[in-house]
Amino acid sequence: MAAEATPTVVLVHGAFADAASWSGVITELQNHGVPVVAPPNPLRGLASDSAYIASVAAQIEGPVVLVGHSYGGALITVAGTTENVVGLVYVAAYVLEEGESLGELQGRFPLSPLVSNLKEATYPVAGAAPATEVTIAPEAFPAIFAADVPAAVTKVLAVAQRPLAAAAFEEKATAAAWHTKPAWALVAGGDQAINPEVERFGAERAGATVVELDGASHAVAVSRPKDVADLILGAVRATG
Repeated sequence: MAAEATPTVVLVHGAFADAASWSGVITELQNHGVPVVAPPNPLRGLASDSAYIASVAAQIEGPVVLVGHSYGGALITVAGTTENVVGLVYVAAYVLEEGESLGELQGRFPLSPLVSNLKEATYPVAGAAPATEVTIAPEAFPAIFAADVPAAVTKVLAVAQRPLAAAAFEEKATAAAWHTKPAWALVAGGDQAINPEVERFGAERAGATVVELDGASHAVAVSRPKDVADLILGAVRATG
């Protein structure tokens, strides 16, 4: 019976954002009668975050399509090995290989403007020294993250950022689910946070069905929710 059920879409946000960044996409999917869950991504490390996303997926009855934006793409690559996950959708995302880190994948290509505009802070860790987390410098945020989003919106997004643990860049993926699960990918052609070449390379390596949106910023789910939802709906129909 599970194969005939409409898969539940689990939307995994990336760094410097929260689940509200999927609002427009959620509305589109709900309008098509697709069940959706948009969990909070802890943003504390590749292993722990992907374990959390895997646990969310495993507790959903029936098939699941995992969708990852940005750093969320790295998480669905690992969490996608969960038995009931039937498809992976990458949105302006990192698509890692097993044993590869975000830093290694990025390092194959020229760095994006994001790298020189990260702001460091620390956070407490129980029983250990404080750890480092990063956000995007607020003044650089609109151009880097959301150049095609109205200025009034980016002013809010810039101060509502959720920081990513710096250690996440060095952790290696323990699995790459795209070896055994079908994948789809959206490349944001105007991305200033992740070099579009990084998105293209990972998507092609994974054998993903690729859609490229010229001029789209990293915040493509905010600026072009219908295009993002259309790709996800294609994955849902192919796996449902």
